[in-house]
Amino acid sequence: MGFLSGKKALITGVASERSIASGIAHAFAREGAELAYTYQGDKIKSRVEDHAHATGSDLVLPLDVTSDGEIDSAFKAIQEKWGCIDIVVHSIGFAPRELLAGGFIESVTREGYNMAHEISAYSFAALGKAARPLMQGRQASMMTMTYLGAERAMPRYNVMGPAKASLEACVRYMADELGPEGIRVNGISAGPIKTLAAAGISGFRTMLQRSERTAPLRRNVTVEEVGNTAAFLSSDLASGITGEILYVDAGFNIVGMSIDEA
Repeated sequence: MGFLSGKKALITGVASERSIASGIAHAFAREGAELAYTYQGDKIKSRVEDHAHATGSDLVLPLDVTSDGEIDSAFKAIQEKWGCIDIVVHSIGFAPRELLAGGFIESVTREGYNMAHEISAYSFAALGKAARPLMQGRQASMMTMTYLGAERAMPRYNVMGPAKASLEACVRYMADELGPEGIRVNGISAGPIKTLAAAGISGFRTMLQRSERTAPLRRNVTVEEVGNTAAFLSSDLASGITGEILYVDAGFNIVGMSIDEA
């Protein structure tokens, strides 16, 4: 029996087997959680359905987080199916591709800035608002995915940096408000991983190489490692942890400078 047995979890953000959300879903399923999935757009619907089937789930829901109606419909379907929910995983982020090239000031636009914040940060609060009534009294957990670019300037991460900083602030404010109801809220700051989302960042391959050379473990992390951490954070084993950003990046965040050997 796994340490998530009896838990019901909603997973957002699965786009392929390389997605961080995919690694989380596999870890949750291994530990006995019952899963529901969301997808945005018919283009990836079949992929998410295949993934759901592989993890024993038949609950796959459309969800565009820019639509309050779709958020409400998704949680209504969950309520009808389960009556409650224990875990929500928010693995959603987006910025227009043209804002992830060149410099921050050079590329930023009002429209793109607002879009990045709405989809990458506000959506977590929106999911929290919808999930709250189904989570009360259940030692529940909400979790989101962030990145070191929230607090340090990273090449070409640009508008996603402020958006992730906003997301991390959401973690703290949500944890403070929802804590008295037994709902924990945390974030995982993963190191760079080859995902579809990362492919939109110019020079990402070089970032992977530099991270591998600099991180204390001298390697990059995997979606499986992030998934294992998410499973722990969502379980009763982490019952005393809330409002935290936990780094899963092979230690890269602790390093101030690296000097390449000649």
